[in-house]
Amino acid sequence: MAKQPQKKQDHGTTGHEWDGIEELNTPLPRWWLWTWYACIVWAILYSVAYPAWPGIKAATPGLLGWSTRANVQTEIDMAEARLAPMNVKLEAADLTAIAGDPELQTYAASAGGAVFKTWCAQCHGSGAAGAKGYPNLLDDDWLWGGDIEAIHTTVTHGIRNTDDDDARFSQMPAFGRDELLEPVQIDQVVNFVMSLSDTPQDPTMVAEGAVVFEDNCAACHMEDGTGDRAQGAPDLTDAIWLYGGDFATLKTTVSNARFGVMPNWNTRLSEAEIRAVSAYVHQLGGGE
Repeated sequence: MAKQPQKKQDHGTTGHEWDGIEELNTPLPRWWLWTWYACIVWAILYSVAYPAWPGIKAATPGLLGWSTRANVQTEIDMAEARLAPMNVKLEAADLTAIAGDPELQTYAASAGGAVFKTWCAQCHGSGAAGAKGYPNLLDDDWLWGGDIEAIHTTVTHGIRNTDDDDARFSQMPAFGRDELLEPVQIDQVVNFVMSLSDTPQDPTMVAEGAVVFEDNCAACHMEDGTGDRAQGAPDLTDAIWLYGGDFATLKTTVSNARFGVMPNWNTRLSEAEIRAVSAYVHQLGGGE
């Protein structure tokens, strides 16, 4: 027995027809329509009660005055209130005494780690191992000193920035760019510097380079090349290089000089945060 075709409801058609097939103008189910209407009403009520419509400066606040920013700020304020006693204790403590107070040292290392990952890891790396042009904070090679007080001063005022009059400052002359040395003299002194910690590219230039070094570099790097922390002059004998120790890189350094800048954090971090991150860096293994 042949299947009877379903009876076509009399809703009319949209007027579309293709290959004998007509598109019916069948209405949507009532449950779907009522759900749609309810969503429209809900959207209107929501936009009235909560922040919704963007404005020139800010979104409409809504009648309920609800704000995710305000909620987050409230949680931050509550956390700061809980930590306030420890921060006061940290600010009042002598820097050299922090490591001797287990409770304070634990707090400083934890809080300082959070500060470091937020503000310092972008340059020094998440593990503080540094990168080309950014010091490794895990070793014992410090331009300005690695004791807790020296680290605190560096973090507070920064290095070679223009925003803090107390920023640490040192400037290496651009011996090539400013024509202070002849090209051959630069090659000679670079070979001498390489001989202090590694094999020079051209050993025949080392003797002449020693003379160039004594006349132009020893005042900062000392006659034996071990550097001077008071001036921020690096030790050239330990094979630790901030920008690289190969011939081409050293030649670029001598010719054009380097001028790395570290921000002063005393305008962005509280004294407790500065002390915490200083203690954190100090306890990583390279602090003196």
